[in-house]
Amino acid sequence: MKYKLTTNLYLNDIFKTQLITLICMLIFVSSQGQTFIFHSLLKKNVDENGMVDYQLLKNNEPILDNYLAYLQQAKPAKDWSLNKEKAYWLNTYNAYTIKIILTNYPLKSIRDIKIDGKTVWKIPFIKVGENTYTLDWIEHEILRKKYNDPRIHVGINCASMSCPKLLNFAFSESNVETALTNLMVGFINDDDRNKISKNNVELSKIFDWFSSDFKKNGTIIEYLNNYASEKINEKASIKYLTYDWSLNIK
Repeated sequence: MKYKLTTNLYLNDIFKTQLITLICMLIFVSSQGQTFIFHSLLKKNVDENGMVDYQLLKNNEPILDNYLAYLQQAKPAKDWSLNKEKAYWLNTYNAYTIKIILTNYPLKSIRDIKIDGKTVWKIPFIKVGENTYTLDWIEHEILRKKYNDPRIHVGINCASMSCPKLLNFAFSESNVETALTNLMVGFINDDDRNKISKNNVELSKIFDWFSSDFKKNGTIIEYLNNYASEKINEKASIKYLTYDWSLNIK
């Protein structure tokens, strides 16, 4: 009898271990699957230049809504790595930006969206856990403040022609660092968004609006030289280009 009881306890322990393993696998598959859903939406509707087919996305809005529901429930946990957190908030910002565009589509510019006199960036419509956020809060109070990474400015997308391009894939824990670096390289060397030469640079207003972020470890020129294909003189003249807020629609 004692042997039988011990055997049953042993089998119960095996069952519990298998059950926990299965639950963990399901959680992993679920999270990976949900991110893949967003990845697939971007792959299908965003081209290599970051131009978006909003009409086609509008037809697939229920799929985006399912992903947003996942983001609301899968809020960052204490055991998440910084890269996993960063990828989560970047995806959240971009997915909800797409959502508010679709909600107000068709439109010519994201700046046309206003609710109760509030611009799109100050409208509380982003659900994460029990909290409701604005785009501004995610950008300034979470992404900029917590991660201290100027590349954030090319990771988040304002759905505009002068904005750094929207990636046609989702950020993840494993790709976020490489993706942000590649985005910054592409953005700085994109003649439509920045005009770089040895003695003169005409820069996106992003480098003006958030100059303090780019100058934490040196000058703007020093930051640019980390990514620019052409070496810029430290005393090169700097001008800022007019920002084109028209919708990044293809």
